[in-house]
Amino acid sequence: MRVAHLAIAAVAVAMVAALFLLLQSRTASPSDVLSVRGADISFTRQEEAAGTTLSDGGRQLPLERIIAGRGGTYARLRVWVNPPAGYSDEQSALSLARRARKAGLKILLAPQYSDFWADPHAQQPPAAWRGADLAAMTATVRTYTHDLVARFAAQGTPIDMIQIGNEITNGMLWPLGSVRDGTPTEWSNLAALVNSAIEGARAGASRTSLPVVLHIDSGGDLGRSRYFFDSLIQAGVTSFDIIGLSYYPFWNGSLASLRGNLNVLATRYQRKILITETAYPWTLAGAKPGDWVTSADQLPDAHTLPPNPQGQERYFAQLRQLLREVPDGRGLGFLAWEPGWLTVPPKPGEAPPAANLAMFDQRGAALPSLDAFGP
Repeated sequence: MRVAHLAIAAVAVAMVAALFLLLQSRTASPSDVLSVRGADISFTRQEEAAGTTLSDGGRQLPLERIIAGRGGTYARLRVWVNPPAGYSDEQSALSLARRARKAGLKILLAPQYSDFWADPHAQQPPAAWRGADLAAMTATVRTYTHDLVARFAAQGTPIDMIQIGNEITNGMLWPLGSVRDGTPTEWSNLAALVNSAIEGARAGASRTSLPVVLHIDSGGDLGRSRYFFDSLIQAGVTSFDIIGLSYYPFWNGSLASLRGNLNVLATRYQRKILITETAYPWTLAGAKPGDWVTSADQLPDAHTLPPNPQGQERYFAQLRQLLREVPDGRGLGFLAWEPGWLTVPPKPGEAPPAANLAMFDQRGAALPSLDAFGP
């Protein structure tokens, strides 16, 4: 009888242990859940003004609520200093910040330090700042960043993260902050500008712990990425927290090349990694000259990730998995590029070049890729 009781007890203990292990296996470790799952939504108000409506499951909702409802955590908001009328200025970003926060999203603020598009091919200083020497420009950058961040806090939407400049692979605020020749003086100048922006941001947020992202465009290019961060750190920029990368497969290479880059960067610099911009086509039907993607030949993984709704969905699933596998859990997450960008021209008078990269179809109906925002 006692033996029987002991046997029953042993079975019970084994069952409890098995149940514990099962529950443990179903509980995601920190590296399994990406903390940043969101999108740049800066064109949202312009799309709405143009009459664009978006729906999920047949229900019309604003973009930020769709993203949050699908499990998203972040909205990225870019700010140009004095852009053409209607584009992403400070007031537009403040308005979207209120909406994003109400929907339950955190905010990544991305000041561009330019009046319009800033990228590796164009980093023009705002017209009002031109002609300044380095000392004056660093002071202007510090004050501008401080005041911008402080205004988000003042309206009750303090930012959760800041990106210093946009795709600053070749520098920012040209010619003062250009590093296209790669001289020590150029890197020293860029470092002064970046450090002044970081100082201004943290002072404006009234906390030294505000996470700072440095963002370049070379998601699939290890050599270019290492050159940038090695050079900038050597020049004296060390108080940043996150490496931000743009990764568009049609410009930046295969997912395998991205994986190799992320793994080295995470190990070499001991910082979190964020895919700050990304997109993938869901169709090529109706593609026209000038669109970013017009042929499957532009997609290095097209054989497994075709340009259709299912291929787009699988792209984001594979990107998420790749980020989960970054060494030491340093894969922070991703931000989709303008998932609701369907009709607004990138510049006045131009045709939109990326409607087939949206996460909604031509009618504004949700595509399966929106599952990417879930935990």
